[in-house]
Amino acid sequence: MNTPSLRRRIEEANSEGRMARIPFLTAGFPEPSRFLALLRELDENGADVIEIGVPFSDPVADGPVVEEASRRALEAGVTLPWILESLRRVSPRLKAGLVLMGYYNPFLQHGLRSLAEESAKAGVQGLIVPDLPLGEDGELRGVLEDRGLDLIALVGPNTDAARMATYAEKARGYVYVVSVMGTTGTRAALPPEAEATLERARGVFSLPVALGFGLVDPGQLAGLKNPPQAVVFGSALLRHLDEGKTAGAFMAPWLGAANRL
Repeated sequence: MNTPSLRRRIEEANSEGRMARIPFLTAGFPEPSRFLALLRELDENGADVIEIGVPFSDPVADGPVVEEASRRALEAGVTLPWILESLRRVSPRLKAGLVLMGYYNPFLQHGLRSLAEESAKAGVQGLIVPDLPLGEDGELRGVLEDRGLDLIALVGPNTDAARMATYAEKARGYVYVVSVMGTTGTRAALPPEAEATLERARGVFSLPVALGFGLVDPGQLAGLKNPPQAVVFGSALLRHLDEGKTAGAFMAPWLGAANRL
């Protein structure tokens, strides 16, 4: 069976007239024993791609919710090998694509070639590494591409068109557009610069554009003239799960008309 690429998954969602849905889940949060069940629940409730956060002790780009989730996962004994082994067991039963999102240090400590090989065996299709700048990503990009995995570009309001064009030369999968400078976290409304960043990215990249950082509900996207091809939601989902609510209940608003392109 041919597994759809990350790009194809988003394009298929768009062909249905909707934005692709990309929930972010810190591995092992709220409890390691729930991790696989939550992945299945997200998959069964409309996730096209699932970003899986790799806990790290110094999460410089993460807001308080994701940082706390990472801390609790680490205290519970969650490690990168545990994540990869867990994904290897569950991925054959998932329809959604899988992406690891984490900082470079744990990946480097694991060994980049081992990371690529084990990620591929675990059903992972791409990685996002927020603290690995363009120009220093060649080794990781090379070993990932050898195994058919995507290194996903991360751009934001401070990324001008020229810099985006440099990313676009090598970008694969999709482009993660950060709505605001700073750390992750929920916000009542998208900042004014979000639309300009989206328009700039869509004018440069041929890949689908995903918007993240601060998304809580589809109503935040209502005023966008050119909505993204995909949406990423993390902090709001983690808070929802920590309150004992279900992943399905969180996903429900994103399945309706408000998620149309």
